[in-house]
Amino acid sequence: MRRGTFRDDTVDYAAVGATHAPDLMQYPPERSIPAEQSWRIGSGAERFQSAGESLLTWTAQRAAGLSIEDVRPASGPAYAGVSFDAEGNPIAPSRRDVEQRFDAEGTPFVGPGMTLKLHGHVAGMRADAELRVISVTEEKRRIGFVLGTVGGSVVSGEESFDIDWREDNDEVWFTVRAFDAPNSLLYRLLPTLVKRRRKELFARYLRAISPLYATPV
Repeated sequence: MRRGTFRDDTVDYAAVGATHAPDLMQYPPERSIPAEQSWRIGSGAERFQSAGESLLTWTAQRAAGLSIEDVRPASGPAYAGVSFDAEGNPIAPSRRDVEQRFDAEGTPFVGPGMTLKLHGHVAGMRADAELRVISVTEEKRRIGFVLGTVGGSVVSGEESFDIDWREDNDEVWFTVRAFDAPNSLLYRLLPTLVKRRRKELFARYLRAISPLYATPV
């Protein structure tokens, strides 16, 4: 298991990690618009591993038509957050360096504390942003990461991406959760634009990760 979290105050929103809050959709961070969708994308260990590797090599963002630039790994060690043993007892956190991996194009895999810049358009709207990787999870049955905005975006907030291999039925699910607080005047006046932007992003992420185009639930 590898679990890393980068703790820093350079993001431009306060509710760091809120995309993993169970009540996100009912109680989103102040001024923000929450969103969540899950899709079944197959079954079995091979599907889980291939989807997880795609996720950690920025496939969702690239295939969504967004270019990734200025990727910078964290300068210091990652923080391994609290995890739990089989009996539910907390395991003390520790600091350690995370081995850096690279894809075929030489771009670093997603890593905690990493910063990057995205450029592109979604549904005719600008999708430029500077982002920080808040946390990365690589477990036996879950792979995922959380991205938070640092600046330069029309919205501020967070996205979480998770691939889950369910033990009860062997199915593999892809879940994206987010909350967006409008920054620009236009988005504050027309919050429907925020929802439209998010809906298109979710559709693009699904096309990037899933070969099945499963029906959202």
